[in-house]
Amino acid sequence: MRWVRSYSRLGEHGAVWLATGAAGAALDSRHRARWAHATACVGGAYVISTSIKLAVGRHRPVVEDLPHLMATPTGLSFPSSHATSSFAAARAFGRLLPSPVLYAAAVAMGASRLYLGVHYPSDVAAGALLGTLIGSLGR
Repeated sequence: MRWVRSYSRLGEHGAVWLATGAAGAALDSRHRARWAHATACVGGAYVISTSIKLAVGRHRPVVEDLPHLMATPTGLSFPSSHATSSFAAARAFGRLLPSPVLYAAAVAMGASRLYLGVHYPSDVAAGALLGTLIGSLGR
């Protein structure tokens, strides 16, 4: 369970994906503009999902006698910002890095949020769809 929490923390605020994009832009001068554009889409996906989350106001799942297995920045859950930014990164970075690896990482991120009890399946599914759509703008 500890590794699931650790993996999930990588997705806070899209940090791991923003760092990936920044590293790609710094190290791959030939595709620097593409990296920057894709990274901007990932950041935008996070901002959009957070805005939707605040507008919708759906609270995180509550299961009697079962606490969440990790603390969260807000008590709101729809859509999952972790899933949104992860799927946006998988789609946007898919021309720069191996796409199957990126999608596997995104699916694992969504699954970690379900395992930890901090999202409903519909939160993760909506985040995956939103992220994929926004990430398409970064290709």
